[in-house]
Amino acid sequence: MQDLVIELRNDGTHLYEQIYEHIRQEIRAGKLLYQEKLPSTRSLAEYLQVSRATVELAYEQLLSEGYLESVPYKGYYVARVEELYHIGGAAGQIEKEEKKPVLGYAVDFTPNGIDMRRFPFGIWRRISRNVLSQDNRKIFLPGAPKGDPALRETIARYLHASRGVNCRPGQIVIGAGNDYLLLLLRFILGEERYGVFENPTYPRAYRIFGLFAKTLSCVASDENGICVDQIPGEADTVYVMPSHQYPTGVVMPIGRRLELLHWALQGQDRYVIEDDYDSEFRYRGKPIPSLQASDRWGKVIYIGTFSKSIAPAIRVSYMVLPEKLTEAYEQRCSVFSSTVSRIDQAVLDEFIRDGAFERHLNRMRKVYRGKHDILLEGLEPFRKDFAVSGENAGLHLLLKDKKGRTEEWLKARAQALGVRVYGLTEALVEPPDEKEERPATLLLGFGGLTEEEIKKGLLLLRKAWEI
Repeated sequence: MQDLVIELRNDGTHLYEQIYEHIRQEIRAGKLLYQEKLPSTRSLAEYLQVSRATVELAYEQLLSEGYLESVPYKGYYVARVEELYHIGGAAGQIEKEEKKPVLGYAVDFTPNGIDMRRFPFGIWRRISRNVLSQDNRKIFLPGAPKGDPALRETIARYLHASRGVNCRPGQIVIGAGNDYLLLLLRFILGEERYGVFENPTYPRAYRIFGLFAKTLSCVASDENGICVDQIPGEADTVYVMPSHQYPTGVVMPIGRRLELLHWALQGQDRYVIEDDYDSEFRYRGKPIPSLQASDRWGKVIYIGTFSKSIAPAIRVSYMVLPEKLTEAYEQRCSVFSSTVSRIDQAVLDEFIRDGAFERHLNRMRKVYRGKHDILLEGLEPFRKDFAVSGENAGLHLLLKDKKGRTEEWLKARAQALGVRVYGLTEALVEPPDEKEERPATLLLGFGGLTEEEIKKGLLLLRKAWEI
């Protein structure tokens, strides 16, 4: 039986929530393993000096979410859930953005959720066994700093076929998440950079870039994306998500893309960082090529990840550097070891080359398109009170209030009925202009919800907002 060391806080959070969250995180992190027995409710209550009912409430919530199993007359045991977070031995925990609905919400419209119910566990296990049964001792030795050549070649071929990216494998750097790749840019680009972001944007990237950039600022965006004419003259690095901007959902048209590339050409050390966020999921029309596909001058740094298309715990991202910056990487960063296990790289390589990734991606496009259409159809009654946008791509839609209500009011009314929605202001990285009238805008994610949960959530929102 596993002893639980839980430090309860006096911060206003319910005690049962703290117990629930601690055990949940221990299971997700692999510190509590499958079939491991937990302390009885009585013994844990005595140890923590809380009521037995408090512990029972936490255990019941973990039971209902599938983290625990109850065996009559024996006790509570950890359920088989670890493969959701450590698929094929992939290292790393699911990021905060990928967390499941929090305690107390019947429906959580998180824009960062994905559907793990359809992950091809059987195929992943088979490939993992094949990789480990080939008596390949080299796979346990340190690999190339950029990542294994085989996987980089596979990614280069995949990116060219799916996103129009033009590169050779030597320009690709593989890392455990976009965070690591952005930190590498500190050494590749140097610390004298003047970075520019849209506002709102992906806050995490903004904060990471701010750790080393000399200057950081935001410029406005419109229905076509970042307003290039407002970029300060001293700026030399611009971070954008042209294929599907988070959180606004804007798709940058070719005219604005060429305008941005023209801006980059006006300075020798100017670069555009293209975060190809949610690019795999488009439900109407043809796929939109990457910005890098239009770059003939080596001005675009392209970053992508498999976290959305496969699973968050895979923790494999990739960065395509222009030739000039590839040389800078070789000079300054080749001392760093690869942050992705060679076993995970080998499994992912075969998963893509075998065609399993393409089949999985096609299946998930159909799944997400179905959820997208159900959400869009269910939002029809909302249109008299809200403007709906961001459709036909990605894993979330936006509701812009027409009646002058505040974001806080809308979120509070939804929460009162057990529904969690997210405000656009949560993605603001600089305070909004007080002179600018910004209507309350909410994000409704559908990736991690079932179709029934989407319908249930919309019914509850209609009651909450009196629609």
